[in-house]
Amino acid sequence: MSDHPTASSVDVIIVGAGLAGLTCARDLHRHGLDVVVLEARDRVGGRTHSVELDGQTIELGGQFLGPGQDRAYALAADLGVGVFPTYGEGDHLVETAAGRVRRYRGTIPRLSPLALLDAAQAQARFERLARRIDTDAPWRSPGAAALDGQTLETWIRRTTRTRAGRRLFTMACQAVWSCQPSELSLLHALFYARSAGTLQQVIAVEGGAQQDRLDGGAHELALRLARRLGDRIHLGTPVDRIAQDEYGVRVTAGDRTWRAAHVVVAIPPTMSGRIAYRPPLPAARDGLTQRLPMGAVIKCIAVYPEPFWRSNGLSGQATSLRGPVSAVFDSSPRAGERGILLGFVEGAEARFLSARPAPERQTAVLGQLAELFGPRAAAPAGYTEQDWGTEPFTRGAYSAVFPPGAWTQYGHALRPPAGRIHWAGAETSPRWYGYIEGAIRSGEAAAATITALPRRDRPAKAVSDGGPVRKSAT
Repeated sequence: MSDHPTASSVDVIIVGAGLAGLTCARDLHRHGLDVVVLEARDRVGGRTHSVELDGQTIELGGQFLGPGQDRAYALAADLGVGVFPTYGEGDHLVETAAGRVRRYRGTIPRLSPLALLDAAQAQARFERLARRIDTDAPWRSPGAAALDGQTLETWIRRTTRTRAGRRLFTMACQAVWSCQPSELSLLHALFYARSAGTLQQVIAVEGGAQQDRLDGGAHELALRLARRLGDRIHLGTPVDRIAQDEYGVRVTAGDRTWRAAHVVVAIPPTMSGRIAYRPPLPAARDGLTQRLPMGAVIKCIAVYPEPFWRSNGLSGQATSLRGPVSAVFDSSPRAGERGILLGFVEGAEARFLSARPAPERQTAVLGQLAELFGPRAAAPAGYTEQDWGTEPFTRGAYSAVFPPGAWTQYGHALRPPAGRIHWAGAETSPRWYGYIEGAIRSGEAAAATITALPRRDRPAKAVSDGGPVRKSAT
């Protein structure tokens, strides 16, 4: 590598200031390593994000925690962020494909007995298949090639017997993976559920992945981590190029360059594939990033003077087989001084509405909330939305989607370093893939890998061009 006049030298560079990158930076710094975090956005947090609306903190990104997400709870405790349960008292609502709204209790919506039996037997079969999946190496699971050679839609059509049962599983696919079943490998669906424990844990509120929330929102975790790291974080710094040789790495963002012994790329795979690498990445890693699109989701928030649905005996939780909003939650603050309804538009509906004017989207969302919760829902004090597909440095949510063939042909390249380039992010975790928990685990794992290197390979300021690079002021 040739010298660069504005190069700065640190031990490790982290690309991305989401929870994966920030956790990695925290752990490396605790081990006495000099780090810098380069973030393309003008904020930290990645797929966690919050704004102020009508005097309330509104969560526009990931926000839920649940049992088994031990690292996320530990991080919240370490940072002094309180945890409280997602509101769920009262009746839930389900909107049928015909537009009829019904009340129910528990996890399973109130549908016809045949549809419920059909959905239950299909879920039982899914859970049995998922128990066979090796989350560390899904491609080595029994029957992996056959599972990865078909879509989730193929399996749904073969396994379910009723139209309502198929619609229920399709809706679950949109809610969990924010895509259509035809886009998703069955192996990936099984891996995803297994990485969280069971499909039931993924979809449930009480006892499941949506059980708890955080005071100030999940974004507060990123904000407090960032405060501890201080000026080691550089915002508005999208990385263009990463070069490596036997001595170290050089990371370039615009007209700035940083040198280090190692770099951790902690952004979604599809975004990591847009960085120019020298020498080129291994073919399998490059092929992987070409095949992993993000899901499509629009998160819609309506703020009301009070959570009026509670006085009507409603929990604020709703499921729709009709759309465009597939799932609704009560996202009010802990004290309930204001009412907040959170609605998700996912998959094909999200892609369709994303192309429509914003007022048309708002009309469609509020119209459906009014059908579910009554006319008061049509007139919120404030409304906002986050279309993650248009977010330039994520291009979708909740996580990357593995289509058929991707795990068995390219999955082995997801986690191993490419020389001095390490990977982190919620997609690289074998536990809680795509979740806040997975992001935290991945950052901790990347830091542990670097700090466990043999002494001759440990970071000790970057060395390049046959000699040490002096550290310059940043």
